[in-house]
Amino acid sequence: MQDQVSPRDNAVAVQRFGVGQPVRRKEDDTLLRGNGRYTDDLQAPGQAYAWMLRSNHAHGVIRGIDASAARAMPGVLGIWTGADLAAADYAPFSCALPLQNRDGSPLRQTPRTALMTDKVRYVGDPVAIVVAETLLQARDAAEAIELDIEPLPAVTSAEDAAKPGAPQLYDHIPDNVALDYHYGDTDAVDAAFAAAAHVTKLDIENTRVAVVAMEPRSALACYDAASERYTIQLPTQGVAGNRAALAKLLKVPHDKVHLITGQVGGSFGMKNVNYPEYICILHAAKALGRPVKWTDERSGSFLSDSHGRAQQIHAELALDADGNFLAVRISGHGNLGAYITGVSPSPLSLNTGKNLSSVYRTPLHSVDIKCVLTNTTLMGAYRGAGRPEANYFMERLIDRAAEEMRIDRLALRRRNFIKPSQLPFKASSGMTYDSGDFLGVFNKALQLSDFAGFAKRKRDSKKRGKLRGIAIGSYLEVTAPPSPELGKIVFEPDGGVRLITGTLDYGQGHATPFAQVLASQLGVPFERVTLQQNDSDVVHSGSGTGGSRSITATGMAIVESAKLVIAKGKIAAAHLLETSDADIEFDAGRFTVVGTDRGIDILELAQRLRGAELPDGVPSSLDVDHTVKEIPSTFPNGCHVAEVEIDPDTGVTCVVGYTGVNDFGTVVNPMIVAGQLHGGVAQGIGQALMEKVSYDDSGQPITGSLMDYAMPRAEDIPLMTIGDHPTFAKSNPLGTKGCGEAGCAGSLATLVNAVLDALSAYGIAHLDMPLTSERVWRAIQDAKTKAA
Repeated sequence: MQDQVSPRDNAVAVQRFGVGQPVRRKEDDTLLRGNGRYTDDLQAPGQAYAWMLRSNHAHGVIRGIDASAARAMPGVLGIWTGADLAAADYAPFSCALPLQNRDGSPLRQTPRTALMTDKVRYVGDPVAIVVAETLLQARDAAEAIELDIEPLPAVTSAEDAAKPGAPQLYDHIPDNVALDYHYGDTDAVDAAFAAAAHVTKLDIENTRVAVVAMEPRSALACYDAASERYTIQLPTQGVAGNRAALAKLLKVPHDKVHLITGQVGGSFGMKNVNYPEYICILHAAKALGRPVKWTDERSGSFLSDSHGRAQQIHAELALDADGNFLAVRISGHGNLGAYITGVSPSPLSLNTGKNLSSVYRTPLHSVDIKCVLTNTTLMGAYRGAGRPEANYFMERLIDRAAEEMRIDRLALRRRNFIKPSQLPFKASSGMTYDSGDFLGVFNKALQLSDFAGFAKRKRDSKKRGKLRGIAIGSYLEVTAPPSPELGKIVFEPDGGVRLITGTLDYGQGHATPFAQVLASQLGVPFERVTLQQNDSDVVHSGSGTGGSRSITATGMAIVESAKLVIAKGKIAAAHLLETSDADIEFDAGRFTVVGTDRGIDILELAQRLRGAELPDGVPSSLDVDHTVKEIPSTFPNGCHVAEVEIDPDTGVTCVVGYTGVNDFGTVVNPMIVAGQLHGGVAQGIGQALMEKVSYDDSGQPITGSLMDYAMPRAEDIPLMTIGDHPTFAKSNPLGTKGCGEAGCAGSLATLVNAVLDALSAYGIAHLDMPLTSERVWRAIQDAKTKAA
């Protein structure tokens, strides 16, 4: 029998570890001591090692693959090419999103096989897998394979790829345009622009970035011939959805695939899809009858992991004479890379459109973006997946319009905020915002950042020969679309309570806030709650982690499941306490008979039901297996302030101040939320100031390693002031809104606008990311030359 917990102890524990408390993350002790178990830490008896052979051409026809010498090398167990996998008849990788072209036709698919058989379409396209007794043997054999590829012209720019005469990646996709996306009432938007007193226009590049998760992708595959069942361990963002996708690719029933995910060293959207390597090692494991392990190297990750962002946009904002927004529209191109998989077209098109109108009562907007195939690494979701992009475009337009119309940039925003009295508000995106206080968030950000004291700080910088700039930027995100989520609660024999859900922690710290919610709902001790998310045999459903949905989705599942537990508990408690279940009430983890002190704690009740002989109608356990059918989107929002200092002699930019005030609805764990903000802002600093994936004219990647691709370091990240100004979300019982991607959504425009504010002394009105020291220095020199 477990230790007894008194009602008073329960109440104190709920208060200490309840919703809203900054409880330390459960997993940190394990991770900080280096005791985490990531995929590459795993070893299976008799495992072999795989190495992928990739194309070194961006575009070309495969004329031959000669692996005869490689097969004879020491330790080599097997080599498979595209022809071998084609004979196994696996399904191609594709995109399941129901996106349509402006003419109503569906998105044009790019069926991709795990290993290419006819053409290669980017540097890194996999063409063969080698499996050997050791990793070095596999790698040596791969280098001995003679790969004959006839090069074809390549194109890496989405805008160039859509032009007549550009190299064609697929015969069935004219001009390489897989999706010609349109949203909005074109006639109404055009009329608003025609009637506008002022139109601001900007050409903006939203740069391509590499994800560079701390943990490279890795996988360990096994096959059991007796049960005809595949088992694969790999980092994902949700085991249920990825298991279903793998089963579809393998053309087997779901129960023939067992997917396990251990701890994950970052993903940011990139690991939420299946990749060719996984099919290859599953095929090899089946053929060899032994486990096969593959782990990517960093240089391979730059080639094979999906990239993010990559848009070339023409943005326009129409205003009346008083500065009221009339309409906003964007057009341009999004770079899909060589293949369409997962959700890759959505961030470039649909999600950008959903988030464009932000916190402003812009009556109309339109989006016209061509999603184009190029000879580059495939595109995917990257932290925010369209949300940071849209907010970046809108906030850049607002600052530019304020300058052109000579209206104070703060006043222009205040004039156009959606007012609390207008909520619920149907935005021009078609989304209905249920809650928010956008002006209140804005004012608090000004206060916490000491915006009023900036003039003095700018004078101090000038005395030291430095330029100083500040910017304020609001954002709003439409989180993941409605989706189901699992909330399974199991009362263990040892007195613990296990929560099983379909979201998956890849760095967010789910175990702690989920336990806080469950403890608040059921009054069970926080420390006795464990979380399971990683095994597809147990997690039978759920939509995974992504789109800032986890606390809302699993939180809603916990609340509904807890109600079912309490309902079962009242019936069971009534039987044990010899009364009617109508006379049982539940509070702080204890069932009691109304008006008396007779009662039983929930954990004791769960134990007494175990193995007991019970009459019909009395539940034999308090366990619940419940799936919430649809968790709606929420609308986290906020206002960030960035302050920068620039050395005009070198162009070096330092972020010297950063404030973020956010409305995340109910905040379950402020400490974890602050950590999410810090990480997102750090990634925003990286994209705004230094990160960019680049290719040469032949499609060869120039930024193929951390020697070439700049990443922010600790010294680049300032101390941050994080503020909270919540309004309760009306779409879910906890009132949460999600926070995981807000740091990126709020930081891009804020940082870029702050740099341009500093550079306004030279009349510089626009620069594209990344605002590297060289780019800033050259802009200053060009401005000096023009002024001379």
